[in-house]
Amino acid sequence: MESAQHHVADRGQSASILSPAFAGEHAWCSEKMVLSTELSDGVPLPRFFGDGGFRQAIDRYAEACGDSDRRAVVSMWSLYYFSTLSIPYVLARRLAAQALPIAFDEMTIALQENGLPRAFGVPHRGGHAAVEEDDGFGAIGPLLEQHLPEAVAKLNACGISAKLCWNNAAVYLDYALRLTRPAEGPDLTVFVRGCLPDGGVNPLCGSVRYVEEDGERVARRKICCLRYMLPGVPSCGKPCALPSQRNVQ
Repeated sequence: MESAQHHVADRGQSASILSPAFAGEHAWCSEKMVLSTELSDGVPLPRFFGDGGFRQAIDRYAEACGDSDRRAVVSMWSLYYFSTLSIPYVLARRLAAQALPIAFDEMTIALQENGLPRAFGVPHRGGHAAVEEDDGFGAIGPLLEQHLPEAVAKLNACGISAKLCWNNAAVYLDYALRLTRPAEGPDLTVFVRGCLPDGGVNPLCGSVRYVEEDGERVARRKICCLRYMLPGVPSCGKPCALPSQRNVQ
């Protein structure tokens, strides 16, 4: 965290940098999550999903994919959504002790030309988050409480299962958690515990499991993301839930 803060200071504390964690190897996050006031083409998420903007985005991406199976199109779209949302949030929380505002109803979204998510806008820089040793739930709790259930419900209404949506979210949560705790190994608890800390059902349970393969520890999905149905999209390799797709180039 110290080096990240120093890097931002060297750049003059640019207002465009939402978090001191978005620096160095994580600088790409500064283009994925910004203040809503700086995302000129951002649309409030409730309006985006409520007035046809989402379906138009899927139509544009489906056209770019050669009108492939729509389930695969929506699933791939959601992978961009969840990665753009989850990775910057977890990095800011764990590397900069910063709790970014993540409530679904308060955020905006901007798209690429092909309809895929490009960036999210947040209303403010959030506040301080205590840095504690946790099992992963502490870092992703606000996402589970304030954003992901609503996003999954919107995606589910467009034709893909909620379980697939949660699995797509899980792979990026797992990546971000491991990225920020490399010395302590993966945060398995969030994927093996059936209950959330508040006693509710954990929708991430079983979505990612760790296997040893060719001397490598692999985080493997439970449900395939269907990317193999899309032309020109590479296989995710060893993490794939389908054995037949793990070695496809």
